[in-house]
Amino acid sequence: MARRHAVIFEEDLRIPEDAFTFEGFQRWVESEEFPTSGRIDYLGGIVEVDMSPEDLFTHGTVKTAITSKLHVLVAESEFGHVFSDTTRLASRFADLSVEPDVIVILGSSLDAGKVRLTPASRKGPDRYSGLDGAADVVVEIISDSSVKKDTQRLPPLYASAGVPELWVVDARGEDLRFDVHELRDGQYVRLDADVEGWIRSPGLGHAFRLIRRSSDRPGVWRYTLQAREV
Repeated sequence: MARRHAVIFEEDLRIPEDAFTFEGFQRWVESEEFPTSGRIDYLGGIVEVDMSPEDLFTHGTVKTAITSKLHVLVAESEFGHVFSDTTRLASRFADLSVEPDVIVILGSSLDAGKVRLTPASRKGPDRYSGLDGAADVVVEIISDSSVKKDTQRLPPLYASAGVPELWVVDARGEDLRFDVHELRDGQYVRLDADVEGWIRSPGLGHAFRLIRRSSDRPGVWRYTLQAREV
């Protein structure tokens, strides 16, 4: 029997009726019907769709700066892996299936089974389409359309999934916000920066600070994620 659909937001975006359960959403993700653009997440029975483009200098370049530094520290050192953009992180336990801005998983967590590679069922053996379980670090960069999602709806679900460290960045205002949260007793606690702005990452063995510099063009910013061993 053909599935019924609900149409939301965009003329060509149709959400299967059975996508409002974790299993149904994951089947949709793995199907050829799943859109190749936009961010579509499943949060505890709710399907959230964001088709708006990323702002270049309050989102895109911030993500690039964070990803590039973490890649050097984690991936090039063979400490783990760093993923960005359309990498899906799912947790059946937390009723969650999302595409964070940046994900870090450590080799030790893969070995211990805390997080698993999701096989790409249509691409053959030894091919993977996402992650399942508790990533070691998740980074969310706030955009105009994701404020409540990134600050209110997602953190409790990431906590339920057991993600030990959550970074939240907001580069839209005059003051650059860079917060590192540690999971303690099932809830996130924001870690304090020192007098120079460094914040220690419990899981990565480094302290970090995010620097923003202006250019000669209005609204054009340059970002650097600085790191030092602790």
